[in-house]
Amino acid sequence: MKPSLERRRFLRKGGVLIALPMLEAIPRTAGAETSHAPTSSDAGKVKRFVCLSNNYGVYQKSFFPKADQPGSNYDLPETLTSLSKHRKDFTAFSNLDHGFTGGHQGVPVLLSGVRPVLAHNYSEGNISLDQKLAEHHGAATRFPSLTLGCRERNLLSFTRTGVQVPSIDLRAAYRKMFYEDSAEAKITQKKQFERHSSILDVVREQAKAMNGQLSQTDRRKLAEYFDSVRTLEQKITQQQPWLQRAKPKTDVKEPNPGNGTEEQLKAMIEIIALALQTDSTRAITMTSGFVNGDFGLNGGYHGFSHHGENEEQVAALKKIEGFQISMMSYLIDLLKAQEDRINGGTLFDHTAILFGCGMASGTHSTTNLPLVLAGGGFKHGEHKVYPEADHERVPAANLLLSILQNSGLELEQFGSSTGSLRGLEVT
Repeated sequence: MKPSLERRRFLRKGGVLIALPMLEAIPRTAGAETSHAPTSSDAGKVKRFVCLSNNYGVYQKSFFPKADQPGSNYDLPETLTSLSKHRKDFTAFSNLDHGFTGGHQGVPVLLSGVRPVLAHNYSEGNISLDQKLAEHHGAATRFPSLTLGCRERNLLSFTRTGVQVPSIDLRAAYRKMFYEDSAEAKITQKKQFERHSSILDVVREQAKAMNGQLSQTDRRKLAEYFDSVRTLEQKITQQQPWLQRAKPKTDVKEPNPGNGTEEQLKAMIEIIALALQTDSTRAITMTSGFVNGDFGLNGGYHGFSHHGENEEQVAALKKIEGFQISMMSYLIDLLKAQEDRINGGTLFDHTAILFGCGMASGTHSTTNLPLVLAGGGFKHGEHKVYPEADHERVPAANLLLSILQNSGLELEQFGSSTGSLRGLEVT
């Protein structure tokens, strides 16, 4: 009879405790967040990515260009009118989605194409595009990524182990970027780095002894797990030098979190531009919401999204979503006005800005996602209309793969993609 592991969930030694992965021999074991080693981004141009989103989709009749107007000669729909001055610098898409139903469950799928409950079927789980880029850029910037929320939770960002990255608000983002940590805080962080870097060494002998009690499948899982933990430690070690580097300075004052949604969202867009300008990060997601009373409206975002073609509620949605798109236009303005000191040209030339949502509309539809892509060096200026028939539909994950490939990642697949997106050439 095999020796019993007594449902042990952790390895312990010297006051150090490390959680194990799910093993056949140990039911209900705990897991831990892991990360693969980042890939160097030195080759080619440094690319950046920003995703602007909401949690309720859009009023589609005012968002999408007409289906019979593919190409460059399309009428700009009402919600996108604020982008008119950037018409040659963005692409609108029709009939891209992730191919499943689920209403609000589609929101967290936007940047992966993989539902969290099905992540085990994919080699990289449901890692989101921004976190894939965070791994790619590694310690090149102080923050591998920023996950932001403006009057709403950001549900977009997931690590490869399925851990949802928590979002921070306007004030926290400002302080994270520009407030220097105290000497005591830096010492504490340094000690944590040093302690984490030796965890595997402490438990290695116990793990080796356990190996003999495990099945071949469990041994493979344990080996993969410790490889992942080691790369996480390497990532921590890479971040260590940033402790002693001064944070950038700015003349922009700390924003007031008590302002309404309009002021909050505009300030957050300016924070995003500053983050890119100072090369504090190269991967950002931001979800914006709405609070009763803002925009002169009475009601809630969720209620408005279930409009039933009610005239007042539709008008409210147009106002909210029109402002969100105007803030995308504002971000383009800010990035076009800033020199890219790494690549030459402007920041906009090398920054892909995606507006979208994993739920198409407030009626819980996940078909034909609202997606607009600007910048990034792509050839823009068109309305891309893809097949509408079920057997011909093109996965929205193909767009995600195209963005990753354009960012310098040598990938043939990402999430549920079937290839890169045809018709979206790089200039």
